[in-house]
Amino acid sequence: MTLDAATIGARVAAARARAGKTQADVARESDLDRSALAKIESGVRRVSALELARIAEALRERVEWFLVEAPPSVVAHRNASFEAGPGAIDAVVEAAARDVEFVVAHDDSWTWPELPVVRPPDSHKAAEALALEVRSLLDLGVEPARDLVELAGRLGLVTFSLTLGPGAPDGASVQLRDGGVAVVNGDLQTGRRRLTLAHELGHYLSDDEYVVDWWRDDVDEGVSREATLDWFARALLLPEGGLRAFVGECREGGDDLRTTAVRAASHFRVDMSTLARRLVDLGILGWEQAHVVRAVRTTKADIIELNLVVHDELAPPTLSRFFEQSVLRLYRADIISDVRAVDLLRGVLDEEGLPELPLLPESAIWTFV
Repeated sequence: MTLDAATIGARVAAARARAGKTQADVARESDLDRSALAKIESGVRRVSALELARIAEALRERVEWFLVEAPPSVVAHRNASFEAGPGAIDAVVEAAARDVEFVVAHDDSWTWPELPVVRPPDSHKAAEALALEVRSLLDLGVEPARDLVELAGRLGLVTFSLTLGPGAPDGASVQLRDGGVAVVNGDLQTGRRRLTLAHELGHYLSDDEYVVDWWRDDVDEGVSREATLDWFARALLLPEGGLRAFVGECREGGDDLRTTAVRAASHFRVDMSTLARRLVDLGILGWEQAHVVRAVRTTKADIIELNLVVHDELAPPTLSRFFEQSVLRLYRADIISDVRAVDLLRGVLDEEGLPELPLLPESAIWTFV
């Protein structure tokens, strides 16, 4: 849907407010009179394509952000929660959703999985059952959920792990017409990034249209939606059967509590807070021992002596592989330019890293004339 002048003006004002710039700042950077910019923002004056391009550059937005409406769930959230325009992560999620919808619309080979109807968990027991159901869908058994980005992608959730800057939320997710998009704060530690993606997967499967999640102290024992999805995320990453068996093997081998925690956190790729809470969830440890586990820090000596393998999963920028492949298909098919491909890939590749395209024959000029 193309937007009218008043809506475009409102979006310019929202983007300017989010960027923390005055009308004078943007007018100067986009070579406009401040009064002209004020009229554009109020919808009194129409903006030309060249002017809008300069405004977009000054505000570090893509031009289509002002011209084409965002996915409905993003719009609903923005209208309900942000009178002065969306926050930083909202802009990132919106851009990611737009990019996925663009790629899907132009790549005929893109397919979405068919998922069974899932009831949102309303209790810890239901959250545990949902985690078991998801593990069954992914054929994981009691094994660790490694390569969580790929696993989420198999369920239709496209992941973007990006550097969001200090003070940003842990993550967010949005439902598309088909499938969904999750954004993870790449500035978090590996275990927290994985927990965040597992939590966003829970929102996606629960059909939550749009959510932004901040980390909360995991001592909450309530049954709110967030608490049950926290439980789901821990159960997905730390399956009961697998965790009990692993802890039992460590104890039989003579490992103390600290060594067991270090081994388990590495094996299941979780942070110590998540491991400690899950051990309490399952009654394997009491709170006093859990506090000891939570304080454990894996050292380089641990990595050497215990022969651990370090995985920096979801290090930014990380994108779902099938999305990356789709972008490259569009590039090879000359549907998008090298600049657009690099933009879509968020720094995973630069222009020099793109594949070489075959030279077109001279006769191909007539297809452009």
